Amino acid sequence: MNYYIRRFSQAIVTFVVGMFITFALYRLVPGGPVQAIIADRVQQMQQRGQPVDTQEVAEMAEQLTGINPDKPIPIAFYEWLRDIILYQDFGESILFQDPVFDILFRGMPWSIFLSVYGLLLGFTATIAVGVFMAWHEGTKIDSGLTVFVLVMRSIPYYVAAIVMLSVLAFQWGLFPTGGRAPPAADPGFNLEYMIGIARHAALPILSNFIVGFAGGAIGMRALTVRVIGGDYLRSARLRGLGTNRILTRYLTRNSILPIYTGFMLGIAGMFSSNVITEQIFQYHGVGWFMLEAAVNQDYPLVMAAFVFFSGITVTAILIADLTYGLIDPRAGTGATRESF
Repeated sequence: MNYYIRRFSQAIVTFVVGMFITFALYRLVPGGPVQAIIADRVQQMQQRGQPVDTQEVAEMAEQLTGINPDKPIPIAFYEWLRDIILYQDFGESILFQDPVFDILFRGMPWSIFLSVYGLLLGFTATIAVGVFMAWHEGTKIDSGLTVFVLVMRSIPYYVAAIVMLSVLAFQWGLFPTGGRAPPAADPGFNLEYMIGIARHAALPILSNFIVGFAGGAIGMRALTVRVIGGDYLRSARLRGLGTNRILTRYLTRNSILPIYTGFMLGIAGMFSSNVITEQIFQYHGVGWFMLEAAVNQDYPLVMAAFVFFSGITVTAILIADLTYGLIDPRAGTGATRESF
């Protein structure tokens, strides 16, 4: 229990320190959010021929961003964090004129939908292809798949996304060119709407699949090759066990353990990659809102999106740390080692 408490405490400290550093850097950058909003509103008022009251504009900018430039950064950070914890108040989006929490809540299910399916498909393909390559080590099948995986790994996910969008959507018309669902379909659990969601998400999920698949197949092959030489596999063959059972019950289960942590970290990486993927496909998830907010200097929405991505990353690492002993009993929890 002490081990779990320490790990949980370390995760909280890491999360808070990360938020404080981001909060401070955003405040200290030249031309920060308050100054940017003031300059933009003054320019708009001058173009309309309205009289400019600098003090009034400054108060309005502080109200929108929740930032008082005169307050020290630690105090401002404490007040910002207090409002989040006690009131779930991230402020109001300057760009979309809606509460930030409502915007994230609308985009979060769609981002999770893309990330989970893309990561699961990629992780499954990684295991299957890596084990298959290792089982045929040294053959033409192994060499051909190795070259294929290396080529796929060298292609950035956003380049693959742009190519698929250009060819499969614009040229061939097999998939929609953007959006989350058919605009003419009635939202709900009906066949037309569900099929439309699947078609709109197909290309973004395929982009995430390429990232998850190409990134780990070679590593899975190396781990499996090392496991193949184990005595228990030779014993399994001598006992007359079938090839399929040896591959699934013995080889794959023992090869997959070292990449478990990488899989959990891949969850965080997949959400981060969605920032570009969602922009390419105009898929309005958390990543799309975050990029729009960053471009338009929407400080409350940027900080809230950072909290979301940081929380996903820290949580994934914490779960991997706490559950690895359950996946591999030989590893334990690490409490024994820390007690010495």
